[in-house]
Amino acid sequence: MPTKLTLQLGVKTDPVEYRFSYEWLFRLMAEEGVQHAQLGSFFEMTLLPDEFFIQLKQQAQQYGVHISGVFTTHRELGGFFRSETGWENVTRRTFRRFLEIGALVGAETVGGNAGAVLRDRMHEKSEGIKRYVLFLKEMLSYAYHCGVPCVAIEPMSCLAEPPTLPDEIQAWGEELTAYHRTNPEHTAAFGYCVDVAHGYVNQDERVVWDHMQLLQATLPYIRALHLKNTDHLYEATFGFTEEERERGIIQIPAVRDLLLSNAASLPTDTLVGYLEIGGPKLGRDYSDHKLDRQLRESFRYLKGAWETG
Repeated sequence: MPTKLTLQLGVKTDPVEYRFSYEWLFRLMAEEGVQHAQLGSFFEMTLLPDEFFIQLKQQAQQYGVHISGVFTTHRELGGFFRSETGWENVTRRTFRRFLEIGALVGAETVGGNAGAVLRDRMHEKSEGIKRYVLFLKEMLSYAYHCGVPCVAIEPMSCLAEPPTLPDEIQAWGEELTAYHRTNPEHTAAFGYCVDVAHGYVNQDERVVWDHMQLLQATLPYIRALHLKNTDHLYEATFGFTEEERERGIIQIPAVRDLLLSNAASLPTDTLVGYLEIGGPKLGRDYSDHKLDRQLRESFRYLKGAWETG
């Protein structure tokens, strides 16, 4: 286990989706000294040819940017929690393509959230978890075949989107990490991409587990993070401009200190925290132009509050 931990800054590409080019984002990142991008998913992604991703990697490299992750933006990998015909097969094909794309861009982590149990079928959750964890073991093998070092899953914020509670987080982490340890020559590692703005609030709007408690539960398995701000119910998503920091509850220095003080418990000596925001209202002349400022101000704050050099 590492005794020293390095924290680096990146950004998930979601806010430029259908708004600005990737080159626009890579140029802005270079100007602000941000070197890591996590490619967020979009509808066309799994249908595009390999050449698109090879060219995207080359374009990023021209600006000193490494596409170090590929991750879901939507809930498109949740077929193992559905009983209707065809859903599991779609998830299997999509996840495999995600891993192939990750290999093409040189990503260290590839994955997403596990999807959702339908609210009117919560009784199917336990069986869905069994199917999904078994499926993840299959994906650990395929990731190794592709050359992707780690499959990363995101713990979420409600009972319908496992893993959420500390016991779920630990159970998944233990089982999948043990599977990799017994098959190191044939499987990629397993880990969590942890959202620092996820907590569990029950239907009575009571915070049962806050974001720091859930972060603590992920420490032995953490491989990357999503950095974003939120409100007291973990409902809204926004960044770290000065006005956003005034109304948000996420204290990045506290997150950083927790990680640094538990470096010996982590499975890696380097973590990338990706700024994950949607940006201003998409597709409006009065809002699209605001993304530049939102990203730059958040980057400049996080360079000081998050990075360790």
